[in-house]
Amino acid sequence: MDWKKLVQNKNQLFWLMHTAGWLGFALVHYLGSLLHDLRDLFLVIIFLNAYSGWMLTIPLRYLYKYIWNYKLLHIALIIVVASFGMGVIWQVIKNLNYWEIYKHGYRPDHIIYYTKYSVWSFYIMMGWSVLYFAIKYYQMLQTAKQNVLKANTEAHQAQLKMLRYQLNPHFLFNTLNAISTLILVKENEVANGMVTKLSEFLRYTLDKDPMKKVTLENELQVLTLYLDIEKVRFEERLTVNFSIEEKCKLALVPSMILQPIAENAIKHAISVQESGGTISVNVHCSDNKLYIELFDDGPGAEIVDGNLYRESGVGLVNTKERLEALFNNDYSLVVSNNSPKGVKVNISIPLMFESRS
Repeated sequence: MDWKKLVQNKNQLFWLMHTAGWLGFALVHYLGSLLHDLRDLFLVIIFLNAYSGWMLTIPLRYLYKYIWNYKLLHIALIIVVASFGMGVIWQVIKNLNYWEIYKHGYRPDHIIYYTKYSVWSFYIMMGWSVLYFAIKYYQMLQTAKQNVLKANTEAHQAQLKMLRYQLNPHFLFNTLNAISTLILVKENEVANGMVTKLSEFLRYTLDKDPMKKVTLENELQVLTLYLDIEKVRFEERLTVNFSIEEKCKLALVPSMILQPIAENAIKHAISVQESGGTISVNVHCSDNKLYIELFDDGPGAEIVDGNLYRESGVGLVNTKERLEALFNNDYSLVVSNNSPKGVKVNISIPLMFESRS
């Protein structure tokens, strides 16, 4: 039996709990009959009483569903009246069962005795009613909680997708300009290679869900693809160095987490220097943390309390917001001055690997 599906199906859950409750009622009364040394015939009475209680509380369910949206005071009044009414009817049935089966057709002298002990039946009906509403309100709260979690998750995903699509578009414009220039000077083979790499890069950025993580090896491959495109533009002016610890290559990282940082370095360090510059990427892992370092040897920038101040820069802001959305506080992103010059970005995230099934 799939218990998860059963709990989610409120109708099936009601019938299961309803039946189990009345079976529990029968069991308690059976154990009580053992203490009083009653005849075996009393088992039939217990069964009939439980069955009649099971039947009589079904109309209460539909009544309570009908009045669910009534004012609280009205609901409470209806519960008391309905429980008392059903309690009296149930007690009459129980008395008749007892007199007919156990007392061989006994009938009391006055009609009032048919309702004898109705107060105990009222308590049981009242208990059933209170339990019904308690369970329904609990289910309602759980549904509301799930809806809030679902809404938060959807907002979370929308935020990440929005951050991904805010990547600076100047890279695409510059690349298309470079391709156009290559075609004009009849460097068709280089232009064709650049178009191929650009299409692979764009396919990767569109295919990868920002909620998903990829291996560091894949992330470095797309970063290399991006830097190769930029190398066509800058030629000898751009140098790239990688130092990657082998055991970290299968670690999971957010997709496209390095490209915005490299793009910032291209824009603010490489392109502004006549001689170009170098971008370096170092990765190592220890103590269940993955440490990523990307730095350049450009002119540097104003850095205050780990924040980089540059005009119209969104790459690092988006990267930080993505890390916050994915890891809450279990991450760090620190921007500092590189030695002897340039800017250095250090990221640390939990060390995770793809599970093998």
